Order: sequence, then C-alpha cells, then structure tokens
Amino acid sequence: MSITHLIILLVVVVLLFGTSKLRNIGSDLGGAVRDFKKGLDGGEDADKTKDEQRLKADPPASSQTQRERDTSETK
Repeated sequence: MSITHLIILLVVVVLLFGTSKLRNIGSDLGGAVRDFKKGLDGGEDADKTKDEQRLKADPPASSQTQRERDTSETK
C-alpha cells in the first residue's frame, strides 16, 4: 500500500464519519486502552487506591448532621 492509497483512505473515512465523530472514537478508544492497561497492571489494587482516596477526600458525615437530614426528610 502506498502513501497515496493511505491518503485516499483517510479522506474517505473523514467524509463518511466527520471529524467530530472521529475525535469521539479516538478519545473512547484511548480510554479503553488506558483502562485495559490498568487492568493488566492489577486493577484490584487501583480500585482499592481509588476508594482510599475517595474516603480521604470525603470524610463520613458526623452523626449529628445525619440526624438533621433524617429529621428534615420526615417533615
């Protein structure tokens, strides 16, 4: 396959799908590859790390705040 064939193929693909659709496909494909690599490296460890980071960022609500929510929901 020569460079001319590749250019013609690229033009046809752009005409069929449009540039915005190709951008979306590229970003989705990149995200899928990234998630796949994380899974190969040990996805369970990454999930535990994410959970720990989430807990550090959002500490659990105090019991008094929870009671206030409960009483306001019943009204």
